[in-house]
Amino acid sequence: MSVKRVEDFITTIPDFPEEGILFRDVTTVIGSAEGFKLAVDELAALLSDVEFDVIAGTESRGFIFGTPLAYLLNKPFLPVRKKGKLPRQTVQKTYDLEYGSATIEIHKDDLKPGQRVVLIDDLIATGGTAKAAAELIEECGGKVVRIAFLIELKGLNGREVLKSYDVRSVVQYEGK
Repeated sequence: MSVKRVEDFITTIPDFPEEGILFRDVTTVIGSAEGFKLAVDELAALLSDVEFDVIAGTESRGFIFGTPLAYLLNKPFLPVRKKGKLPRQTVQKTYDLEYGSATIEIHKDDLKPGQRVVLIDDLIATGGTAKAAAELIEECGGKVVRIAFLIELKGLNGREVLKSYDVRSVVQYEGK
């Protein structure tokens, strides 16, 4: 009997959303109790050597992995949402995408100055969303002490965009 790894639960779909792309599908990870538990446990292991106060997750797949981590590690969870989704006063950050721009936000009073934050997301590609989220957290007085991803697409150089942060990932793929 072989020991399963997170990558055993990730489905690779060739030529999606366009020819030449290998899409790494995490829905097959979360669609398996064994795969989901393994993913959360592996992400928790990436945090075992860092002191932090809050787990933040980007909408929407950062929520999927960040909230069970917050529960498991007894930490509060800070949602980083798309513009217009939070009801109280927010702080926003707009950033560039491949085609256009996006705005993310957090509640202004959900982060206290000096809090150490771990940022969680499912995948690092170009690093733009994670960088914007980290900068937003810092603008609110937080300190990003680690950014952790389930999957890293090394061919898109997102780690270079996040070079001023401590970046970790569970599974790395060489291509795009």
